[in-house]
Amino acid sequence: MRVMVAVLMLFAVTMPAVAQDRLPPIPADKQTPEQQKASEAFRANRKQDVFGPFVPLHRSPEVMLRAMAMGDFLRYRTVFPTRLNELIILITSRHFTQQYEWYVHQPIALKEGLDRGVVDAIADGRRPSGMAPDEELIYEFCTELLRNNSVSDATYARAVQRFGEQGMIEMVGVVGYYTFQSMVLNTARTPVPGGVLGLKPFPK
Repeated sequence: MRVMVAVLMLFAVTMPAVAQDRLPPIPADKQTPEQQKASEAFRANRKQDVFGPFVPLHRSPEVMLRAMAMGDFLRYRTVFPTRLNELIILITSRHFTQQYEWYVHQPIALKEGLDRGVVDAIADGRRPSGMAPDEELIYEFCTELLRNNSVSDATYARAVQRFGEQGMIEMVGVVGYYTFQSMVLNTARTPVPGGVLGLKPFPK
């Protein structure tokens, strides 16, 4: 009996604390006039109520709306096909262990044709094998940028040669935007719908 109690106590101590949503949705009757206007503008643009990273951003209506506008371009209108754009998002989400963004974008990436082996390797923190040439270049560019806060001359030259200066800048833009969103979500501890966590913490 004593052994069982000791095991249960150890289990309780070692279990991670359940993250609490620090910045949940603001009830309509608690919103400021500026927040209400932002809610209406968001709903008109996205055809749904404020959700995901925009929930914590709602505390600053102007930031929320400007983030929405940038997201509209960087998610849907870059020079990259959706499959490659989603690859950039997954690499960034994995770097920050951002569960919500992974929850949203992992199924989209698979649907758009990104190989499951590539997706699973990124989830594990491994360099994927069998990537297509464009995928490999994107992986190297984004990984260098996130890990080193810069990109080597060789990788930069390859990216500009393949995607042009516009494509290279838009790739940086997608990384930067989802870095911003990941930081917001991680700070707010925004929960994943259904509590489904697709990413394991990196070993420390």
